[in-house]
Amino acid sequence: MSLSCGIVGLPNVGKSTLFNALTGAGATVAPYPFCTVDPNVGVVVLEDPRLERLAAAINPPRVVPATVRFLDVAGLVRGASRGEGLGNRFLAHIRQVDALVHVVRCFEAPDVAHVPGGLDPVRDVETVELELMLADLETAERARGRLARVRQPDRRAAERAGAAAELTAALERGIPLWRATLSPESRDLARELSLLSIKPVLYVANVAEEEYEAAKENPLVRAVVQHGQASGAPVVIVPARLEVELLEMPPQERAEFRSALGWGRGGLPQLVREAYALLGLISFFTTQTELKAWTIPRGTRAVEAAGKIHSDFARGFIRAEVLPWSELVRAGSLARARELGLIRLEGRDYLVQDGDVIHFRFHV
Repeated sequence: MSLSCGIVGLPNVGKSTLFNALTGAGATVAPYPFCTVDPNVGVVVLEDPRLERLAAAINPPRVVPATVRFLDVAGLVRGASRGEGLGNRFLAHIRQVDALVHVVRCFEAPDVAHVPGGLDPVRDVETVELELMLADLETAERARGRLARVRQPDRRAAERAGAAAELTAALERGIPLWRATLSPESRDLARELSLLSIKPVLYVANVAEEEYEAAKENPLVRAVVQHGQASGAPVVIVPARLEVELLEMPPQERAEFRSALGWGRGGLPQLVREAYALLGLISFFTTQTELKAWTIPRGTRAVEAAGKIHSDFARGFIRAEVLPWSELVRAGSLARARELGLIRLEGRDYLVQDGDVIHFRFHV
């Protein structure tokens, strides 16, 4: 199953609006809590300037970009770990994803109620984190008790019991597991137990349309940025409602509108790139019949990358012909790159690098 990011946060912070902006669904803000009950799933193209430059250089018949999978999850309220609101369903949906895009509200809108009361994005972040940690603490304590009841000497059980104790201690100190200092055994157990706060996080400061240009001066946005810097999480600023409204424009007019305001491509491409990195993903490219970006986890070996294309490529792997994407752009074609000696041969255990262009040799 593809890795995915869950869009999470309190009700009425703009999660579904952001999801619609990312996926082009084009819905508007809903003013009542719990408008999203079952998670919507969307696959979003990763805008990659390297792919654009490769396409311009080699003029392929078709270009296939990488994508990122997003889930729009129901809003959480205080007490979700005890089943309040849609808490149980919310937590179950979060277990399905691999990273969290945490949307926080940094805009005033009298017609859209904010469930906790006045706007305080850091408090809102901490509310969600607390509910995830409380749910994790219950799970970790159950695992710790279960492992402690193993009677006969069992080294593996003892290691796992120690890991459960380490997880419990971090959670009791109020530290989300994604930013806690943990042993490899504890991290492995957290993932095995499907703990929620082990998932890496990025924050989206959702701002009003009229505030986007000066968003960094917004004290609510500054608070989110400072919190992200302190916790080691990236922060992206997005005017989600405006992005949805822009979907109604033809692409050329949309680009001209952004250019006139000095926005470039806006915050959405940055958000998708940050989500891709948060999932630990990189891209390699193939050019045989089409220019295609393939998505793999960082640290993937060449033979595993070959299997991503087709099982026969992995089964009959002979070698990988590799060159960096920038070298192919400079050469203009694989044939010319070969003439210039830019292509190197790598074996099955070569660790694929982000941006590699690879041609696999295999025999079945």
